[in-house]
Amino acid sequence: MTETIKDARDRVKFNASALDRDARFYVAGHRGLVGSAIWRRLESDGFSDLVGRTSAELDLKDRDAVFAFFKEVQPRNVVLAAAKVGGILANSTYPVDFLSDNLRVQVNVLDAALKYGVERLLFLGSSCIYPRLAPQPIREDSLLTGHLEPTNDAYAIAKIAGILQIQAIRRQYGRPWISAMPTNLYGPGDNFSPTGSHVLPALIRRYEEAAKAGAKTVTNWGTGTPRREFLHVDDMAEACLHLLDHYDGPEQVNVGTGCDVTISEIADTIGRVVGFKGTTEWDADHPDGTPQKLLDVSKLAHIGWTARIGLEEGLRSTVQWYRDHADNLRDVR
Repeated sequence: MTETIKDARDRVKFNASALDRDARFYVAGHRGLVGSAIWRRLESDGFSDLVGRTSAELDLKDRDAVFAFFKEVQPRNVVLAAAKVGGILANSTYPVDFLSDNLRVQVNVLDAALKYGVERLLFLGSSCIYPRLAPQPIREDSLLTGHLEPTNDAYAIAKIAGILQIQAIRRQYGRPWISAMPTNLYGPGDNFSPTGSHVLPALIRRYEEAAKAGAKTVTNWGTGTPRREFLHVDDMAEACLHLLDHYDGPEQVNVGTGCDVTISEIADTIGRVVGFKGTTEWDADHPDGTPQKLLDVSKLAHIGWTARIGLEEGLRSTVQWYRDHADNLRDVR
């Protein structure tokens, strides 16, 4: 479905402008990688009434609890950053969890936000929503034009459902809600679990442990040839606020750097940053995933935002954060 057709059905009559910094703002998933970065960004930008709940305080899969929360708190603005996320191993092993948990979280939060009058809402998805073999760099209109990457299709379907629910709410109820699709994210607060993490934090942990142990080799999954784009989570948070202040439309917006590297190149860079002196081997018996995943970020640039944090600069700060928090890491399968 083209943007023209979606725009023709869109009922929203809203001119995007800077959000009221005193309005109540709920960040769903405020302790996670993305949510915590958004919280920091909102605080630094003068938002004075931020609301967050841990998963122990509010299970977003519990529909009655979510509705009770929205009724009590009455936020005017929401960022939906809460999600069950993981790397290739986790997605391949637990597809039911990734589909069911994310669908329930999204439907509960979006339905409750609709009922209790949330004005501005940003839904966060993932670049895995796009077809496995989409033309590169991937434009927003590539959505639903081909087969998904099978190693994370369940998660992707859940996120696609979220985008379509945002579009449906705009058409049916005229709410100025929007969606953003970030590329691969990294930074402080990431999940460094050996079995549940994404590629970059997994590599940081692996090379850091190898460097400490004086290991002569590190073995990574796949061939090292796939190309990936990486965005520091603080840049992502800045982009989210920029979109809330300046963008309104039914089409999801890609958020990335517009540059990619091979997995082999990122592994070499991480090895150098942590001080690993050995060699890297590749186990081609394990899957590579999508051959290339680079986002076209021209729409975001047109809206007025581009990434600031360089990859090596971001990696050095992330490695330092990992070292500073090595005894209290967020391990999620």
